[in-house]
Amino acid sequence: MDIDYKDKVVLVTGSSRGIGKATIIEFASKGYNVVINYNSSHKEATDLKEYIENNFKVKALSIKADISNEKEVHNMVSNIVNQFGHIDVLINNAGIVYDRNFEEIKVEEFKKTLEVNVLGAFIVSREVSKYMKSGSAIVNVSSTNGTKTISPECLDYNISKIGLQSLTRDLAFQFKPNIRVNAIAIGWADTDMNKDLPKDYIEEETSKIYLERFASPSEIAKTIYFLANKESSYINGEIINIDGGY
Repeated sequence: MDIDYKDKVVLVTGSSRGIGKATIIEFASKGYNVVINYNSSHKEATDLKEYIENNFKVKALSIKADISNEKEVHNMVSNIVNQFGHIDVLINNAGIVYDRNFEEIKVEEFKKTLEVNVLGAFIVSREVSKYMKSGSAIVNVSSTNGTKTISPECLDYNISKIGLQSLTRDLAFQFKPNIRVNAIAIGWADTDMNKDLPKDYIEEETSKIYLERFASPSEIAKTIYFLANKESSYINGEIINIDGGY
């Protein structure tokens, strides 16, 4: 059953900047009401909400919530449902990374990476799915670090993305046939997470990419939008690599 386009609602976690922000803008440009989730970037989230409301004929809601905190997620989802009545698309985008040499990886940071990148996606998916109609979709934002890229300096991040991809397949089974669940595995992208990398390292990595450049957040957002809508209606439980050929 198709959902009335003008009433569609998307929640994007970690969406005050970067790929999450680009995804909010992409969905808003297509007529979706959008929910901007953030944990610490209040100003960025507020600015994005104002931008959406000033440039698109949709509603925008900005909500602070730590997605690894079950109570905060429950309150966030209740807030969304009270305003919109339902959620049609969930994008599990929020994630963190600590770049540490193997010997310097801290156990507490390792735990936090797993809590946000994997447990958070589980908690949000479980809560949101209660209010999703048949034909809804979930897209998890993973990384090629979970499929084919070896990066020992972020071992905890790698493991979390492997876990997120496994969660994607399990949720696709759990929610069948009503909710499709897919993931994207992103290679290098022009985001805040990568902006402080050494110039020579960026050049070295760029040389390994067939397209010889990093992805823009808007390019990633367009693929996320595709996976969330009826154009991809027979894609389910899949991990789609977006790495420019690496």
